[in-house]
Amino acid sequence: MGFEEAGHAAEGVLKPYQVTSELMALGDDAVFMHCLPAYRDHEVTAEVIDGPASVVWQEAENRLHAQKGLMDWLMDEEQLQS
Repeated sequence: MGFEEAGHAAEGVLKPYQVTSELMALGDDAVFMHCLPAYRDHEVTAEVIDGPASVVWQEAENRLHAQKGLMDWLMDEEQLQS
């Protein structure tokens, strides 16, 4: 993220490492996870990130709740006084 120009040069080199449906099929119960944002059709195909084995949106939602809990804990008055 933020190095798009360098990324264009590396695209051809990294293409063999792209997560595709063929790669996902190699795992019996493979699940696709990504911390987002993802570059569709560069690091992962749209078919995989939008497919039934993808849990990226559940992962993002869980991260949201974890971050809210951390913020609540950090902003707790008792925590600030200790």
